[in-house]
Amino acid sequence: MHQSQNKALWSGRFSSSPADIMRKFSQSLDYDWSFYKHDLQGSRAHAKMLHTINIFTLEELTLILSSLDEIEEEIMTGKFVPKISLEDVHMNIESRLIEKLGPLGAKIHTGRSRNDQVATDYRLFMKEAIEKLKSKLITFLDVLLTKAQEDIDVVIPGFTHLQHAQPISLGHYWMAYFWKFSRDFKRFNEAYITTDVNPLGAGALAGSTLPLDRQFTTNELGFSSITENSLDTVSDRDYLLEFLFAASTFMLTTSRLSEDLIIWCTSEFDFIDPPDAFCTGSSMMPNKKNPDALELTRGKTSGVLSSLYDLMANIKGLPLTYNRDLQEDKRPVFHTIDTVNIVLDVLTPLITGIKAQEDKIKPHLEKGFLLATDIAEYLVQKGVPFRETHDIVGNIVQFCIKEHKTFNDLSLKDWKEYHFSFEEDIKDILSPLSAIDRRTTFGGTARSEVTRQISAGKALLEGLS
Repeated sequence: MHQSQNKALWSGRFSSSPADIMRKFSQSLDYDWSFYKHDLQGSRAHAKMLHTINIFTLEELTLILSSLDEIEEEIMTGKFVPKISLEDVHMNIESRLIEKLGPLGAKIHTGRSRNDQVATDYRLFMKEAIEKLKSKLITFLDVLLTKAQEDIDVVIPGFTHLQHAQPISLGHYWMAYFWKFSRDFKRFNEAYITTDVNPLGAGALAGSTLPLDRQFTTNELGFSSITENSLDTVSDRDYLLEFLFAASTFMLTTSRLSEDLIIWCTSEFDFIDPPDAFCTGSSMMPNKKNPDALELTRGKTSGVLSSLYDLMANIKGLPLTYNRDLQEDKRPVFHTIDTVNIVLDVLTPLITGIKAQEDKIKPHLEKGFLLATDIAEYLVQKGVPFRETHDIVGNIVQFCIKEHKTFNDLSLKDWKEYHFSFEEDIKDILSPLSAIDRRTTFGGTARSEVTRQISAGKALLEGLS
């Protein structure tokens, strides 16, 4: 006897169907319909495995597989419209299979629960999503390498406490973010590894009395390993938390980058000119060029951080194993996937199109006495203890502020008034470009070191591609 299409496939022990408001309240189609390809993929693997343990004959398996192919075609062409009354993607596809094959279609769920079914779908979905993000992030990392090469000779003030500190190569700045984002890539990759484990066969919570071959479906679905414990399998959302954490740190990095660039766009700084295509104007003020893409990136970060907390709060008190609360795990994850994708789609061409305004940067190199540390270390090399040189140069800075002078305005007589060790070669210290090239410490801002970093970055990308 066929299951009535007005009743749920799990309705055997119930005397009535769910209330309409309950159907609406409990459905998950608005999110999990995105899993339809993965659900079909899992069903194909499960059916093939059932054939190997003699649940399906070869003829039955052939009918099942051809019907699943037909259902996929119906979905892709829009002929198959899912029903909310059937709650989710799994029940919709299974019901359609039963419509096509009758009792044979009803055998597809043998040894399987929606609990391990959704876990399988979700992991397959997340593997694809993470691979797509990793590919985009590699492209973005390559853009940062290109910018570092382009701007290696551009000198800008480096900042601590948002105050002028020491001169750096703009190429060194771009490489700083290259390394930050490369760690984000590593975190996404770790999330992928955690995700790449086969849950199919765990059943509702305790496995099955049938001799299910989990290694077969692992190989068939392209997973690297099998989950070890059925209770853990059904309840596990750690792989989603790892992804959300990776996405959160990525967005934190983009937000910090955006903050720098927003500041550098202001008329007070004017270090860079962002591409017009990623800026907007004002409806009232015709003079405005607003870095909206950067501001939106900074703003969207909070939504991704909230998504991590959303899932953490969801699972913090859940007992083993499956609870319907877990149906709510998709909203924060899908939102995060969409956000990270569009941020990468925007930032990649935006960063590519940024132009450094060296003529506007140059006056800033005269502010803040950026070469004070270089002068102190000049005296150190002449045998003066650093704490003494620190005090000497601090007094020189104080004098320059009082007299409205820069270091370049001082005569040798002025320098010698503060210490006899100053000689004519002090003038050689006062070039910002030579100052960055003196910082040859491994990882420093010297152009030779930035070049080394770029080479290391290229080697890293070659290994990731």
